[in-house]
Amino acid sequence: MTDRFRLTLAQLDPTVGAIAANCAKVRAAWEEGRAAGAQLVMLPEMFVTGYQTQDLVMKPAFAEDAMRAVERLAADCAEGPALGVGAPWREGGALYNAYHILSGGKVVARVLKHHLPNDDVFDEVRLFEAGAISGPYRIGPLRIGTPVCEDAWFDDVTETLAETGAEVLFIPNGSPYRRRKMDLRMNLMVSRVVETGLPLVYLNAVGGQDDQVFDGASFVLNPGGQLAVQLPAMEEAVAHVDFELGPDGWRALPGVLAPQPDDWEQDYHAMVLSLRDYLRKSGISKVLLGLSGGIDSALVATIAADAVGQENLRCVMLPSEFTSPHSLEDAAAVARALGCRLDEVPIAGPKAAVGGALAHLFAGTAEGVAEENIQSRLRGLLLMALSNKFGEMLLTTGNKSEVAVGYCTIYGDMAGGFNPIKDLYKTRVFETCRWRNREHRDWMKGPAGEVIPARVIEKPPSAELRADQKDEDSLPPYPVLDEILERLIEGEQSVAEIVAAGFERAVVKKVEGLLYGAEWKRFQAAPGTRLTTRAFWLDRRYPIVNRWRDES
Repeated sequence: MTDRFRLTLAQLDPTVGAIAANCAKVRAAWEEGRAAGAQLVMLPEMFVTGYQTQDLVMKPAFAEDAMRAVERLAADCAEGPALGVGAPWREGGALYNAYHILSGGKVVARVLKHHLPNDDVFDEVRLFEAGAISGPYRIGPLRIGTPVCEDAWFDDVTETLAETGAEVLFIPNGSPYRRRKMDLRMNLMVSRVVETGLPLVYLNAVGGQDDQVFDGASFVLNPGGQLAVQLPAMEEAVAHVDFELGPDGWRALPGVLAPQPDDWEQDYHAMVLSLRDYLRKSGISKVLLGLSGGIDSALVATIAADAVGQENLRCVMLPSEFTSPHSLEDAAAVARALGCRLDEVPIAGPKAAVGGALAHLFAGTAEGVAEENIQSRLRGLLLMALSNKFGEMLLTTGNKSEVAVGYCTIYGDMAGGFNPIKDLYKTRVFETCRWRNREHRDWMKGPAGEVIPARVIEKPPSAELRADQKDEDSLPPYPVLDEILERLIEGEQSVAEIVAAGFERAVVKKVEGLLYGAEWKRFQAAPGTRLTTRAFWLDRRYPIVNRWRDES
């Protein structure tokens, strides 16, 4: 009889710190695997604690709680398939990122992560000790090698496992999303398969944690790089994968091949999922936002409707004497298309009261930014009052272009608990709105069809804090601004390099100055979905006080 091995892959969404709830998910997946006749049920990296824990994992009581939870899982899952699950492990005063193999009521193997990522959003050198490279372990007829996440990005661990008798590579991951990350993962894992000649299982976590999104999209490769199984992106999934031993060794039998979305859909799904999980994991069910009639707030309202449903979304229009009639009409059209509540709170009265209170100090000065920002801050105050009164989390709506150059008001339109478009440049905001008007998916809770009217997308952007104001009064056109910003931020290019690419030096220097000068605002900004390689927060860590400027 041909040797066979059944693996259950549990691509699931843990919550950082919710150890009991995460373990309940582990047990449910294990039961599902047992019912399907699996010999091993596999969960992602650091699933017991959730990922990333940041400094929480260094708290001894927390790590010990997680270690005890692993022992309880071993006892609870003694009668049935083996179980693989990630959790911290402390030994000899050192703390490790570990993967535990449980069988027969005990831990039969423990793999310690060897390569600790220390770039992007990762700082694992701060948290963990590097473990020695582990050899393979046996489950039933199969000798399994388990590089933990980053260990599979280097050939030394996989090569050692192949040389010491591993027949299949099972890789648990906590790999966060960024645009085109799936292609990078796949190319690297194909390299590992080609180098070792072994089948490879890449199991990734899924779900939102603070600014990060773990996008799932787990897969199984056979030698030569042939794709045998592909799980969906951004969604939980449990799948059973069968391996068969033939003349050329173990091979995965063909299974589910979920289609993978393009960049636009992945970004949009990431924004929806991160907001949904940020709320759910924080115990919040309702949101509100200021709906101005502009494109940014319209997109955030649509993301919110898709994340929590239009019945859990309150939009508020806060008009002033500078609010145009078409902005009132456009805000109403967006709310009507989404089917959500729209309230109106004029700010003329509060603005007059503040102006009166400050009149004796402002006397003899010209109106300018201070008066404009009073309007924005009054809107923030009123929206936060509604948030406090009704328990609805306020969403902020600034895109990456605005956040980068500080074209936003601290304690005003920056007020809020989460910003799903924080890492989305303005030029991508326009195209994302067009994409959402064309497309609808089952995971979207909002309505299908054109939910953002064409006029909202096409009209010139304006903060409407003074008469006839346009964004381009203060900033370069967004296509120019965004390319300069991408070169400065994602590309880390010098001023000279950007000028050589065809941009005016004066414009580049202005954008550079705005970027560095706004660091203090970003330090106080709400978290938001990470979409790129250089999102503001953990990806790009610049000092607030910084007098250096590039004079190249």
